[in-house]
Amino acid sequence: MSLFWTVFIAGLTLLNIAACWWLISWTRRGGTEPAQPGETTGHVWDGDLTEYNNPLPAWWLYLFYLTILFGVLYLLLYPGLGAFEGLLDWDQEKRYARELEAAELRYAPLYQAYAAQPIPELAQDAQAMQTGGRLFAQHCATCHGSDAHGGPGFPNLTDQAWLHGSEPAAIRTTIAQGRQGVMPPFGGQLDAEQLAGVANYVYSLNGREAPGGDELSAVGQQVFSTYCFACHGADGSGNTAIGAPNLTDDAWLYGGDLETITTTIADGRTGVMPAHAERLGEARVHLLAAYVYSLGGTPAEPAATADATPPGAMAPPTPGVAAEPEPAS
Repeated sequence: MSLFWTVFIAGLTLLNIAACWWLISWTRRGGTEPAQPGETTGHVWDGDLTEYNNPLPAWWLYLFYLTILFGVLYLLLYPGLGAFEGLLDWDQEKRYARELEAAELRYAPLYQAYAAQPIPELAQDAQAMQTGGRLFAQHCATCHGSDAHGGPGFPNLTDQAWLHGSEPAAIRTTIAQGRQGVMPPFGGQLDAEQLAGVANYVYSLNGREAPGGDELSAVGQQVFSTYCFACHGADGSGNTAIGAPNLTDDAWLYGGDLETITTTIADGRTGVMPAHAERLGEARVHLLAAYVYSLGGTPAEPAATADATPPGAMAPPTPGVAAEPEPAS
């Protein structure tokens, strides 16, 4: 902060405090002449409701003085006067860093114990999944929803459709390193019939009847085999190595209606899953991967035991990791 703004803010603040002190002192004196007993201001409402000109009680005035003194003391001890840092050298970033450090010392042994377990085994630990649910609510629910069902452009983590695979290692890599998805636009390469045809063909890949009929779908199949098979495969079953969606199931990242499919093909799509390794650390990423795995990684294993709290009910208060609820131990 520049010297000008420091002086401006500090001066304006102190001027307002001095003005409050003067106003209260003036009120205590009653202006130029003290009010006489029974004196009124001359204001009358409803015929007989009269406003008297009585001075404020002394105890009330002293409370005002105390609040002013408290304000001055606070501004001396803590930041508030421009760039002045206060006599206690208090800083919100320093305090946040201390809270993070204290939380890390408290929770690190437990997270390290979780990190030593394989993800499929950890996913069956109800207490670990409660902690994992808190991590999910804090770091993932904004995009994927508190129930992990996702939304347009954000994957549903509770079904069996996985862009990069449902293996524990793949889920862990996705959370730790992030992902970038790109569906290139083909609107400039295809004419109207080709665009409508390939949209109809993709629409029918999961067994639905194409609205445009077999003839239009045949045109679309030819287009698909020319432009789309390299990523999605000849049968449309996708490719987890590059994150190309399976078009033969009923899981649609942006929507499976004909209009949305046409828009996706014509305009393309881009998506980013941010990396969390640096922010959370390897141990928390491991636990979070186990939680996501428990949601939909394997249909043969339950998501969590009956006493595990749903993710939507476990959102902790801010700020950050320092405010994480205490893990179950």
